[in-house]
Amino acid sequence: MKIKTALKTTFQGLLVGTLMAGAGLAVEPDEMLADPAEEARARDISAGLRCLVCQNESIDESNASLAKDLRVLVRERITAGDSNDEVVDYVVARYGEFVLLKPTTGGWNWMLWAAGPALFVIALGVGLGYVRRRAMADAPGEKGLTEAEQKRLEEILKG
Repeated sequence: MKIKTALKTTFQGLLVGTLMAGAGLAVEPDEMLADPAEEARARDISAGLRCLVCQNESIDESNASLAKDLRVLVRERITAGDSNDEVVDYVVARYGEFVLLKPTTGGWNWMLWAAGPALFVIALGVGLGYVRRRAMADAPGEKGLTEAEQKRLEEILKG
């Protein structure tokens, strides 16, 4: 009976948490644009911009005041007639490329994108080289004893 009650309580907690997750989107009603198409554009742009406070959330999901300011800024730029790219370029120019949740691969960023695969290939090469050397190495004692060692062993065993 205790297990059934515990499972029921856990299920209820998960259900409430799931329902609350939808309310977790941080866009407030006073920020929303009247035109649904412009609001959809704002949501699309906001989903790709990082909250500079939370750092692992988009500004669309964050409750931080800076995220709210960025959401308002995005909506102001859209209302002013900027395209999606112009809005993103404006925010990047103002806050740096760190504000992008998915950074570009241009410029020096290509080194960051290439570093992971390059290090994997290097590690694979080092590992294969190690395995080959181990396979080609003679096992200890495989060559046998030298004549001097054999004589010494016989003396020890006799004596």
